[in-house]
Amino acid sequence: MSLKNKIDFAVVFRVTNANPNGDPLNGNRPRTTYDGLGELSDVCIKRKIRDRLMDAGQEIFVQSDDRKKDACTSLRDRADRVLSKVKAADEKASLACSTWLDVRAFGQLFAFTAKKGKAKDREASGDDKGVSIGIRGPVSVHPAFSRTQVSVTSSQITKSVSGEGDGTKRGSDTMGMKHRVDNGIYVFYGSMNPQLAVKTGFSDEDAKAIKNVLPKLFENDASSARPEGSMEVLKVIWWEHNCPSGQVSSAKVHQSLKIKENGELLPFSDIGGPQPEVIDGF
Repeated sequence: MSLKNKIDFAVVFRVTNANPNGDPLNGNRPRTTYDGLGELSDVCIKRKIRDRLMDAGQEIFVQSDDRKKDACTSLRDRADRVLSKVKAADEKASLACSTWLDVRAFGQLFAFTAKKGKAKDREASGDDKGVSIGIRGPVSVHPAFSRTQVSVTSSQITKSVSGEGDGTKRGSDTMGMKHRVDNGIYVFYGSMNPQLAVKTGFSDEDAKAIKNVLPKLFENDASSARPEGSMEVLKVIWWEHNCPSGQVSSAKVHQSLKIKENGELLPFSDIGGPQPEVIDGF
């Protein structure tokens, strides 16, 4: 059974001496807006949600190379192994949604090549250019932004490696840069849409699975750029409406959340909508 009622949520987290999401077009410096606010892309956040869902034992389609749980060499390989069991496009979409949680949550685009055979026959059947199956997911996630301007510190580093041969000769040092956000309080918002959930089969149990992993979003996610403990979820706020269309708009729900500079929550304003459930970070 698909999701019954609309859900809005928010996650407040702290960054301390870490690079939460480097920008590859800017020397991997932490992403910032023109106003100096720190930023994490929605793609980065979804990656972490997927990883935590995998840690919880859920089947995930878009797996990172260092965490994949199968022998598939690409997304296409993973899709072909499962979706080749059926032929019709709607059957492929239904099978993809029932198999992978992130597909029925966030959606996915599957592109399939044209059928084998003579070009004339493929053109007559309309399959000469292949087919793309687009699945629109009911869960939307916003980028995260810091509440105030963040200070970015850059440090020059050197890397020494052994030279060629037997390894006794030292190679030349390589110069590089590391960047970090000294301290910042960030927040991102999201919503779950029952109307779209009907099409993908996203259920209340799926919503609960995402709710359970949000408080520990950054656990088991350490790296050189994000040392253990440098990324901390402070609060997860969960609003569950009493109807599919929502008691009030998501904009009003999200605007009812007020956060101090230190990450503490201010009293919620009365918007005539769902009551917030506040969950402590893991």
